[in-house]
Amino acid sequence: MKSRGATECRVGDVIQVMERLAPPHLAEDWDNCGLQVGAAHWPVRKVWIALDPLPEVVCSAAEQQVDLLITHHPLIFKPLRVVDTQTPVGGTIERALAARMAIYSAHTNLDSAREGVNTILARTLGLKKLTPLVPFSGAGETSDKTSRLGMGRLGVLDRPVTLNALIGRIKKRMHLLTVKVAGDPGLDVRRVAVCSGSGSSLLEAFLDSEAQVYISGDLHYHAARTVVEAGRALIDVGHFASEHLITDALAAQLGDAVQNSGWHVAVEPCRLERDPFMLR
Repeated sequence: MKSRGATECRVGDVIQVMERLAPPHLAEDWDNCGLQVGAAHWPVRKVWIALDPLPEVVCSAAEQQVDLLITHHPLIFKPLRVVDTQTPVGGTIERALAARMAIYSAHTNLDSAREGVNTILARTLGLKKLTPLVPFSGAGETSDKTSRLGMGRLGVLDRPVTLNALIGRIKKRMHLLTVKVAGDPGLDVRRVAVCSGSGSSLLEAFLDSEAQVYISGDLHYHAARTVVEAGRALIDVGHFASEHLITDALAAQLGDAVQNSGWHVAVEPCRLERDPFMLR
């Protein structure tokens, strides 16, 4: 991309960079990725990366003079019949527009991207030789181009460990006090499957794989029963924990990309978000 003056960087320019990092065609059909609020021609000098477009995140971003808020979860999933500013979504739209701040979402396309959420999660846990749990199969794409694209990841550990030892590693590397586990603590583990966010939809893919353990969030009771009966294990780290780690990683990726384009644009991870679930 041709370098332009610092004051000329626009929302549309940053979106072009984002769509190289997380191509829109990787998104699931039901998803609503892309520009949620704002206009492509608006100028950008400051970008925040967040998991959710929460009202408090948007308000704080506006106060900090953020020009573009990039979130993983979309602000708008379904078409709105009315923009009621008394609702959380309507009020968020109102606040963003008043501050002339654009909001952009990279959701399932960022999950499936080469350096997306699932890859970051797998690397955080020390997995190597990563391949997609469910490979992307786009029309007209070659196998070489798609070999690292898709939902979830399969990987191997440097050496076999017990399930109990793997739990300790996860808690340490993800800074978690607790996780939910189903399976024999003494189970030998070498191959691991991960899925960021809610992983129930990829359970069958895990069972069809050679992985001994499935790590994800929002895993259900019957899934745990099924996996234990198959002699394998589940580790539920929580939806938030499995995805929030993308904020730092994406801020670094996007920051490098905009700097290489010659723009003086600050890209920062949002530091306000917390898991909505509390331990008691």
